[in-house]
Order: sequence, then C-alpha cells, then structure tokens
Amino acid sequence: MRRLLICVVFGGLLASAQDVRQRDDPAGPLPNEIKRFMDVFNLLDEEAADPLPADQAIFQGALPSALRTLDPHSAFFDSDQFTQLQQMQQSESKGFGTIVSIVPGRVIVLQTIDGAPGAKAGLSAGDEILAINNIPLGSLEPEQLIQLLGAARQQVAVLDVRKPGNARLFRLTLTPALVDSPSVDRAFLLKPGIGYLRITSFDQNTGKLAKENIEALGSGKLKALVIDLRDNPGGAVQSSAETAALFLEPDQLIFTIKGRAGDAAKNTEQPLLVPKLNQPYKFPVALLMNGKSASASEILAGALQDHDRAVIVGEPTYGKGIVQNVFPLSANTGMALTVAFYYTPSGRSIQKPLESGSLDVKARATPGIFHTDGGRPVQGGGGIQPDELIGQPYPTRLMIAIEASGSLLTFAGEYIQTHDIAESFEVTPAILDQLQSFLAARQIQPGISDWLRDRDLIQSKLKQEIVNLKFGVAKGDEIEMRRDLVVRRALQKLSL
Repeated sequence: MRRLLICVVFGGLLASAQDVRQRDDPAGPLPNEIKRFMDVFNLLDEEAADPLPADQAIFQGALPSALRTLDPHSAFFDSDQFTQLQQMQQSESKGFGTIVSIVPGRVIVLQTIDGAPGAKAGLSAGDEILAINNIPLGSLEPEQLIQLLGAARQQVAVLDVRKPGNARLFRLTLTPALVDSPSVDRAFLLKPGIGYLRITSFDQNTGKLAKENIEALGSGKLKALVIDLRDNPGGAVQSSAETAALFLEPDQLIFTIKGRAGDAAKNTEQPLLVPKLNQPYKFPVALLMNGKSASASEILAGALQDHDRAVIVGEPTYGKGIVQNVFPLSANTGMALTVAFYYTPSGRSIQKPLESGSLDVKARATPGIFHTDGGRPVQGGGGIQPDELIGQPYPTRLMIAIEASGSLLTFAGEYIQTHDIAESFEVTPAILDQLQSFLAARQIQPGISDWLRDRDLIQSKLKQEIVNLKFGVAKGDEIEMRRDLVVRRALQKLSL
C-alpha cells in the first residue's frame, strides 16, 4: 500500500513502485532523484525501528518540503485540506450586517444594515456587546475579540447587550445570513469636483462597480479622482485590468505574464492590452497605496504609473506578483503551484525577491531603474514604489490614551442620546469643554500644550464618532478621509 501511494503521488499510475522502476517508458526513465527517493522510502519502511506512515511521510513531509524550496506560496494539499479548499472557493460570505468599533475589552456597535440579522434582532448604533455565547468580552485583547467575532459569524450567536442609558442587559439571538459587501464601498466628493473611490478588493464586479460609482459622482464634471487601494489584498486580476482600462488608451499594455507553459526550455510571454474600442476617462488620478496593497491592486497601480496616468502616493506595496494554478492530483489531493509572474508595462516584476526559496533567477524582481512612457524613472525590485512617499503619523501619547480608552465613542454615544444632531453638525468649543471634563473623570488630564497640539484632531475624531452613530459609518469615513494626510498629499500632487 505504501509503494502504491508513492506511485499515485509521483506518477499518477496505479502500479507498484517496483512496476514503475521496471516499466518501459517511451519518454525516458524516471529521474534518478525519484528513484533514490523510492529507495530511501523502501529502506525506511522495511528497516526503521518504528513504522513509517506513508501519508505522513509523503503528504506532510516530502511534498511540502519540496515545494518550500520553490516559494512560500506553492503548497501541497492532502485530501482533507484539498476538500476544505474546494469548500472555501464555493462558500458565500455570511454575517450579521453590523459594523463595530473594537477597543480593549469593548465592542460598540456603530451601524446595522437595514434588514440584516443584527437589525432584525434589535441591535442598533451605540449598543455595547458584553458577551458572545456566554464568553465575556471585558478581559479579551483586540486580537482575541476579532477572532471571536469572526467565529461567531459562522453560526447562531447569543449576545448579551447593553443599550445606551439603560442598565438592563438584553440577550439577543442572531442567525447569520448572506451579506452583500461590495468591493467598491465608498464613493463621495472630497470637495467640489474631486472624487474619492475606495476599492477594498477585486472581485468579478469591481470594474463595473468602479465605473458606476464614477458616473454617479458626475464623471463629466470631475476635475480629478483619488482611488484608495490601501489594505487592498488583490483578488480577480481580470477586474483589476478592467479598472485600469477605465483610464488607459486603446491598445496600451496593462501587464505581461511570463512563465514556462509546461516546457522548461520554452519561456512564454502573455501580454494583456486595453481593448481597441476603449473610451477612458481623461481627468487626473491619484492612487493611495500601503504595505498591505498587493497582487491585483499592484497590477492596477503599475499599469497607471508606467503609462504616466496616475500619481502613486503612500507607502511601498507588498510585492506579490505571481500566477498560481491549483492542480487536482490523484487520491483527492491537490497542489497550488506558482507557474508565472506579472510584469508592469515598463518591465518591472511585481513579485519581490524572496528571502528563501529557489525561484528561477529570471523570474526574480530585478533591482534598478525603469522608465515610464514619458521617460520618468521608476524603481524596480518588486512591489510598486510610490511617487510620493508618505505614511500616517505616529499618534501622540494623548491620542493613544484617548483611543485605548474608547472615550470618544462613549462620549459620542451619550451625547446623541440627549441632543438632536443635524447633518450640518459641528463640534463646538463648548462640546470640547464637556469632553475635557468627561476625560478628566476617566483620569485623562492632558497638559495645556498637549491639548492644544491635538485639539483639532480630537475635534475631528469626535465629530466622526458622533456622525458614525447618527448617520452611519460611510458618512463618518468622509470626515476621516478629508483629514487623512495621505489623501491631502495626493490632492497636493494633483495640484488641487
């Protein structure tokens, strides 16, 4: 049985190891390395002091170890793992339709989606979730809270909830349901004529959604557009290409795939061009990137940067530019294998060089300077280097204390219970005075210089929390993006 398993894995034939060694193969003998592996395995099987389980030796040992010498992304899946992978690919996103704020030991509801399980069960903005399935949240760290919330979305959950201004605890039962989470989740005007679009991932509808949102912003009247790709891990490459085509001219190169197509001696290149009848938008574009922008988002950024169609603002991107195929194998096993690499129009490899592994040196990112269509130098070496390098500033000690305590959100929740909030709401000096007293009661008493330094930021963040609870997180995000330093720097680069 052990010899049979080896043949299934390496040769895909239902024959014994001895049969394989003796067969007349018109394509040539098996590689000496595989013969040596079989010899070693047979020796271990016959002579080792303890029995050697074949599945453990092959599925957990030899094959994973072999793939690790290639790159961190190639992987072998045993039968159970391959079944789980197939189920994940077919699964649908379920949840309760709630947006929450997480601080140490506390989970506050910011918004519930109408008709979603959370709203139907009675959750509303400002509610504090104290326990999930009888697990108290007060002693959990933020990472633990996130794990617990993620697990709770997969099954019926019982929540203990306290509503603002009510000491009584409510017990709510929520059943997860399908929740629509569009990949283009924010679109608004930063100021007249300047649009903002946030793309959180790339799925089959992203290109279409991007176009629809640009049209809704008044495409013909837009002076410029800021596209936020920060924390975008990628997704469907075709949708990334469709999004790039919204801004590129017909027949311009979007990316090139370079691989081997099954023949070690034959390198192949597959270019993808913008459709011939494409009608792109003409207004200036800025892309916001950071270290979590990866894969399909890097393909979009590389194409627009190389064709001088967008300015990239933020931080260097992750550097994942591989083409992976999942190959089904015998015995319900499978393998994810890196088969090619993505290159930007100027020839830059998106994949960063790896600290370990043995990828073909030709496929590794080549450090050095490349040039855009207009002759502007851009840095190679993997990932996308921004045209303007800027990150978020480190928070001050005062802001760390305020954020960790959840004081702004708690104050906002109490404030909206006793005040009418109009859409034109602003945080006045009188409200800030009330906040100072509220903070002092919680042992947060900054000096005058510290308060004056952070006053404007505190004012903006408090307004955001109040708007989150009253009008929804989307409206609160508009406040955050207008004060965001990366967004503001992008507008400067666009000379707007």
